Amino acid sequence: MRVITANVNGIRAAAKKGFFDWLKKQKADVVCIQETKAQEHQLKQPEHDDPLFYPKGFYSYYFDAEKKGYSGVALYSRKEPDKITMGLGWDHADTEGRYIQADFGKLSIASLYLPSGSSSDERQANKLKFMDRFMDDLKAIRRQRREFIICGDYNIVHKEIDIKNWKSNQKNSGCTPEERAWLDVLFYQVGFVDAFREVNKKPDQYTWWSNRGNARANNVGWRIDYQIITPGLKDKVKKASIYKDSWFSDHAPLIMDYDIDF
Repeated sequence: MRVITANVNGIRAAAKKGFFDWLKKQKADVVCIQETKAQEHQLKQPEHDDPLFYPKGFYSYYFDAEKKGYSGVALYSRKEPDKITMGLGWDHADTEGRYIQADFGKLSIASLYLPSGSSSDERQANKLKFMDRFMDDLKAIRRQRREFIICGDYNIVHKEIDIKNWKSNQKNSGCTPEERAWLDVLFYQVGFVDAFREVNKKPDQYTWWSNRGNARANNVGWRIDYQIITPGLKDKVKKASIYKDSWFSDHAPLIMDYDIDF
């Protein structure tokens, strides 16, 4: 089974950059999208009335933010899910369109867009509140008799290996000790697994680059996009790659192959 996660930083902008043409060739089973920045009805307007945003061969689901042009997640699946869950049942996650989950038998796959706190101290405080609340949901997930792949833009690096400029970013959102400690709890106490690091231990493996200062050209990046899995899937991880041959947004798609029948 192949699962792709990608923050597209605006699904209509990514489409113009060839995202859906690329996707046709990827043989993906499930695709998790973050930051659609669109209301679904906008994708159905006459000027966009084509199957582009509903890829052929996939069941397509969108969960929008209430605010236009902001946040939003989507999920495409080759197989029709048994159930789709939109949101987490609490305001910050649901009004901002930050979580969608598809269930297939005993397996659930989700697309998550965890908030960024880089724009202001207030947004950082909101991010930390979201993380605290979401941790309760993650603990509840671990009590279920299901396997999970929670894909998405977590907006946090975990270790020094996951960011180019470690020391200079310690006070910046996404690399603060408090945020990285949250991932420590997620992995070492709650028991989730960073699927990418199961098969790739190398440095300089980034999924996001600033648009400033030739960061992309110089590979001055951050690894903030993840596929986080329950431990029952740990031995099912077969291959991981970060696609950088074409650029659809400031993030790169993360492609993971699992030894799972789908």
